[in-house]
Amino acid sequence: MAIIFTVMRHAHDPGKHGHSETEVPTARLDRQFGRSQFYRILRPVIVGVVHGLAGSAAVTLLVLPIIRNPLWAMMYLLIFGVGTIAGMMLVTAAVAAPITYSANRYVGAAAGVLSLIFGIYLVYQIGFVDGLFR
Repeated sequence: MAIIFTVMRHAHDPGKHGHSETEVPTARLDRQFGRSQFYRILRPVIVGVVHGLAGSAAVTLLVLPIIRNPLWAMMYLLIFGVGTIAGMMLVTAAVAAPITYSANRYVGAAAGVLSLIFGIYLVYQIGFVDGLFR
């Protein structure tokens, strides 16, 4: 459990990383633009874009070798990339908006715990029941 809480806090050891938590770029941006409504909406969108780009590479690489024509391959990459980015932005914004505007501070923690439980369930279901780890 200590590992989970450490990851959730995203704590840095200044001696180990060479900076304190208040010096990371996101902390500086939060201090400078934190009161801006546009920034509060844009930040989770950017996180969604980054996660969308990171998670879709494997699926893209599975299909790309099948496409022989370079022009069609580039079109596939463009359409797949834009669709992935747009989808992740929408999902991130849809999940983050109720938590961000909730008056109850425990809603975010509850969402994190439920996400963790669902992730553990998926690992069990895909890994052990469906036989991925066999």
